[in-house]
Amino acid sequence: MEASSSSVEFDYLFKLLMIGDSGVGKSSLLLSFTSDAFEDLSPTIGVDFKVKHVTLGGKKLKLAIWDTAGQERFRTLTSSYYRGAQGIIMVYDVTRRDTFTNLSDIWAKEIDLYSTNQECIKMLVGNKVDKESERVVSKKEGIDFAREYGCLFIECSAKTRANVEQSFEELVLKILDTPSLLAEGSAGVKKNIFRQNPPEADASTSGCC
Repeated sequence: MEASSSSVEFDYLFKLLMIGDSGVGKSSLLLSFTSDAFEDLSPTIGVDFKVKHVTLGGKKLKLAIWDTAGQERFRTLTSSYYRGAQGIIMVYDVTRRDTFTNLSDIWAKEIDLYSTNQECIKMLVGNKVDKESERVVSKKEGIDFAREYGCLFIECSAKTRANVEQSFEELVLKILDTPSLLAEGSAGVKKNIFRQNPPEADASTSGCC
């Protein structure tokens, strides 16, 4: 990651959002992708974000990746962060059944309510496959969920870094392949995705599910 991101030329700026229950490893996945490191992190308070510069598909990209808190009490704070996201990463823990069932009970409904991009790309990520002996959610269940909700799907481990880079790259390549999202992420579009609007819910807008 570049130290002075403002001086780096890029073709497109994409906003990615990570959602899912607390403790599924969203922050660890993000850290693994942006800094080649792994840490057992404390729960995120509110929202955190990191910037990563990558070159994919022959394009220089600036990725602003928002990491949201999974706890219920922070849920209202994060509704505005769905706005303008071209990609949404839904993370669950393959060793915790509740984190998987909450995807349909809570998180998919939030995307419907708050997402402002009808064609936003969704990626379903089953994390912690390094704990295979503790697995309670099968890969087939993940594939079936992804098919039902129109998501990309991958299993990975933030700890071993298995498939971490691939999960972000697959998502971004799909965004690059979607003309409406590409136009919105163009470097020529004047917008500031680092300073968000107040978090009132855009319930009237169409979701991307």
